[in-house]
Formats: sequence, structure tokens, C-alpha cells
Amino acid sequence: MRLTKLEHAALILEESGRKLFIDPGSFTTPITDAAGVVAVVITHEHADHWTPEQLRRILEKAGDVPIYAPAGVAAAASDFDVTVVEAGDTVEAGPFTLRFYGGRHAVIHSSIPVVDNLGVLVNETLFYPGDSFTVPEDVKVDTLAVPSSAPWLKAAEFIDYVLGVAPRRSFPTHEMVNSQAGKQMANARIGWATEQGGGEFFPLEPNDSLDL
Repeated sequence: MRLTKLEHAALILEESGRKLFIDPGSFTTPITDAAGVVAVVITHEHADHWTPEQLRRILEKAGDVPIYAPAGVAAAASDFDVTVVEAGDTVEAGPFTLRFYGGRHAVIHSSIPVVDNLGVLVNETLFYPGDSFTVPEDVKVDTLAVPSSAPWLKAAEFIDYVLGVAPRRSFPTHEMVNSQAGKQMANARIGWATEQGGGEFFPLEPNDSLDL
């Protein structure tokens, strides 16, 4: 399975020529290549993780593929046919097995409502938590997508998250709100935390790929 990181929170997983999109949002370059897409996963309703425009671009190219997301996304994306999933659900989408975890977004501030958020485990290999520090307790995580900058996190939290999960591999996501200096600082800390568990850190930039 090949992982390609796009800007911010968006990922493409490819297996046997078929693709899965995760969180194509507003900080990601408009997606125009959706050939072979079998499904889209949206972890939560915030615009940096999905927009109607990004979904329409994908569906125009890919056709009527399923969109898997929590109930909050289904309510926000009422113009689309969203299949609601919950923590504990497992679905098959082409060559991809998707298992969902968690349920709630990390707290930004007491004045801001906490929305639905689901992490997703793809093919028992990649865990992407969305905007949360969800740990899939029933599996040893091979590759962890680590949120590296956001209004809802600080460095101590993502460092402890990586130390707790102890993945074999990690890479940064959710980085577009950081300066270049901020990205380098976060990458250094994620790399250190990954190495403490014997893992390897990959400082992926937009459009970089990694074979899992």
C-alpha cells in the first residue's frame, strides 16, 4: 500500500491501482486527479478536513463512490450521500479495510463546541486520528499520522501521543498552520518521540509518498 501526503490533513492511499482519499479539505490544493478512487473518508466536519468543492471534484472524476464519515459530517454535508460510521465499525472499500475509533474532536476551547471525530485504521497498517489523540488499543500501530500543529494541541501533547502509541513509523500531518521553522521544530520532536519506541520518522512534505 502506498501513502501519499497532500497538504495539511489530506492523504491518498493506493493499493493495486485503487485509491482511498482521507480528509480533502480547504488547506489542500484542489484535487483534480481522482481516477481509481473507491471511497472517501472524512474524520470530522471542519473545513480544513473537507469542503463541498473538494468532494464535488472527486465525485465528478470518480463517480458515485461511498463517503464514510461520522454523523456530524453527514449533517454538514447534506447535499452528499454520506454513509455514517461510528467507533467500532469496520467497512470494506475495494482493497481497503477501514476500522473506526474514537468519537470526539479534541477540545479547542470551552467556548467552541466539540464535534464528532473518528480516527481510521487502514488495512491494519496506517492509523490516522483526525483531530484527536485517539489510541486504537486493540492493535499495534505500524504507521501513525501525527497532528503536528493546531489550535487544539501543544507540543507536549503530540510528543506524549507518539510515546504512548510507539508506532513503527510516523509522519506529520495538520501542519499548514505552521511556519517552516515551526514545522522543523515539530518534526524534530515527533522524530525524537518515535525513536524512543524504536520507530522511524518520515518528514513527509506535500506530494511525498511512502510505501507501507
